[in-house]
Amino acid sequence: MNLQLALDRLTEQECLDILTDTNESLDWIEVGTGVIKEYGLAIVRTIREAYPNKVIVADMKTCDAGKHEAIQAFEAGADITTVMAFSADQTITDMLDVARTYQSRVMVDLLGVSDSTRIQQLRQLGINLVSLHFGKDMQKNGSMDSQLFDLVSHYPDLEVAVAGGIGLDTLPGILPHQPDTLIVGGAITKQENHKQAAAQIKEAMKNYEANHSHRSL
Repeated sequence: MNLQLALDRLTEQECLDILTDTNESLDWIEVGTGVIKEYGLAIVRTIREAYPNKVIVADMKTCDAGKHEAIQAFEAGADITTVMAFSADQTITDMLDVARTYQSRVMVDLLGVSDSTRIQQLRQLGINLVSLHFGKDMQKNGSMDSQLFDLVSHYPDLEVAVAGGIGLDTLPGILPHQPDTLIVGGAITKQENHKQAAAQIKEAMKNYEANHSHRSL
């Protein structure tokens, strides 16, 4: 199980300082949409240079012009770029084609998807990586519902990341679903001791995995 740190609503210097504190606990580094909008893909290049061995996710949230935006992300050094599930099939197919050229990957953000029919369509397009996403604005009205995992429960070969207000307090409700990647933001970036916060979450993940070897979304 990977720990992905979402860097969003932060300054460039805050992103770099937090990574200095937390990189030992991280598997994947996500450069958030807001950070990319603020600083452009230059910040992806900076983080790529600083952490050549980490998986870097450029959270582009592409919804059109898929080929162009995928090239931009991969040229900047991202290993993974994101596309919204509501995008046209052609947009997603174009991005997959680019990803193959760059030996990189496309993650589909399932924000707003409530029908597993779309999951089936995505699989047919060739998608093998998705993120279950309980959005920032949605979190204002409650916490993630475990029924979100029902969307992908019939696709055991699908690699699943999950995001949305995840922290030590919510892990007990999420870990039993055994997603492949946990995307954590504020539970690390908003803490006074970033290093400790990241280490505690990573340790909880490791402890759970040590006691539960099978996957059950």
